[in-house]
Amino acid sequence: MIKTYVTNPVKITAIEFDGSYKSAREINRWSGAKVEINPDIEGLLEIHTLEGTMQATKGDFIIKGLRGEFYPCKPDVFHKKYRELIEIPDASL
Repeated sequence: MIKTYVTNPVKITAIEFDGSYKSAREINRWSGAKVEINPDIEGLLEIHTLEGTMQATKGDFIIKGLRGEFYPCKPDVFHKKYRELIEIPDASL
């Protein structure tokens, strides 16, 4: 029998790669060097994912998954699947 499913809400963290060396360095530090700057091609990141090495280019989002893994996501897919979470500070503190 075919069934329909929906994903559970999951909080992720992500950074949009703007293609610059500064952005690449920030992502590299944030990922603990799991996202590497490609020395041969400017504006290209290499991400060692659970499925193998993937590439990210300007505009792609780098997502940190539930198990601490990193992977790229194209902006059109990212914006369809995720929205920014605006957390409201607890007024009782």
